[in-house]
Amino acid sequence: MTRPLARALSLGLMLCLPTIVHAESTVETPATQAAVADAAISHFYLDNGLEVVVIPDHRAPVVTHMVWYKVGSADEPPGKSGIAHFLEHLMFKGTERHPAGELDRVVAGLGGETNAFTTSDVTAYFQTVPADALASMMDFEADRMRGLLLTDAVVDSERKVVLEERSLRIDGSPQALLGEETAATLYQNHPYRIPTIGWRHEMEQLNRTDALAFYQQYYAPNNAVLVVAGDVDADTVRSLAETTYGKVARGPDLPPRIRPSEPTHDTQRTVTLRDPRVSVPSFTRAWVVPSYLTAAPGEAEALDLLSEILGGGTRSRFYQEIVVKTGTAAQAGAYYNGGSIDPNSFSLYGAPQGDHTLAKVETAVDAQVARLIADGVTPKELDAAKARFLRNMVFAQDAQASMANIYGGELAVGGTVEDIAEWPDRIRAVTPEQVQAVAAKYLDPSIAVTSYLLPPATGAQ
Repeated sequence: MTRPLARALSLGLMLCLPTIVHAESTVETPATQAAVADAAISHFYLDNGLEVVVIPDHRAPVVTHMVWYKVGSADEPPGKSGIAHFLEHLMFKGTERHPAGELDRVVAGLGGETNAFTTSDVTAYFQTVPADALASMMDFEADRMRGLLLTDAVVDSERKVVLEERSLRIDGSPQALLGEETAATLYQNHPYRIPTIGWRHEMEQLNRTDALAFYQQYYAPNNAVLVVAGDVDADTVRSLAETTYGKVARGPDLPPRIRPSEPTHDTQRTVTLRDPRVSVPSFTRAWVVPSYLTAAPGEAEALDLLSEILGGGTRSRFYQEIVVKTGTAAQAGAYYNGGSIDPNSFSLYGAPQGDHTLAKVETAVDAQVARLIADGVTPKELDAAKARFLRNMVFAQDAQASMANIYGGELAVGGTVEDIAEWPDRIRAVTPEQVQAVAAKYLDPSIAVTSYLLPPATGAQ
């Protein structure tokens, strides 16, 4: 069930946004004027602290119902890695009112979908079902918010399931194994260094007491965000939420989510994995950089556009110069992971084409970065990148599930609905000088972590 969220957590993924209606105020931007008139997004709180967002979309009689908990693997107690994801699995084991398997059977009978996911910062549960089944979905989720029943037998059985998931997804993938080791090297102190699924030796020790303690601490309405997107209206959702979630008692107030911070990075580090399953070598170079929530004004947006210009797609510098013109690389790209609570990563990657060596690809990637730091970007190049960036993101609003992910993901990590509405204008405001500045400031090769994925007989060069 574990899978990373897409860039929706940091970007909003929209160009045109509907009006956002709060319990206290209404926020409009020029982009909202192009929205459908009846598509007002409502944002309010229940008395027990549950935050609610309603995103109407009346094109089909379907709803996506999501509950986001403000807790992820980076909030786990030391020595209990994987407990957030383990609890995500255990949440499907039933309550006194709804035994294990009932939710799956009901949703399947409706022709819908239900699932969940855990990340470093959040845990989310969702169903996509016919609109007239919304009340039932709310009843299920509200019931298991505080009513989960667990036995040692159930916990022991599910532990085997998550260990097998680790075997398949991590141990069975050289790329995933190297990714774990790279994160553990990149983050020297922050819990983002610990895999969301957990370290195997700690997963093997997780038990019912661990799961219930984590559940009782974090699963409560005042630590959750409810998002409903689809063929609904705010009044109906508010009424249904009050009669289901509204009956769940408020939990204890939790302290701010302050994690251990990173020390100053002052060394260049290398991680190498040689594996017989690897046929084409590749490399990744990464730095810790600010997230949208921790960056100085304009820096996160500039980092996003930097990733687009360097390696965001077929019009990027990497693709045009290293893949198309010289044929050196089969692939080369860049990625900014800015949607987290704390500083996260900026990465470059590449793999050779034909008889070209990995060292040649690495040198070509470094040359493009050095060129941008030295010469900057032109206004025309930046405007084109902005247009591509926003154009690619606007399509997310055409799917109600994407909209639910956008709003839930943003609010669950401490962002606001205003952040989502204002994001396109902040992207448009980025200057060439800002892009050049963040490249020079953060992409310092002397403090990068470089990972190599190689066949057994191939060296890093």
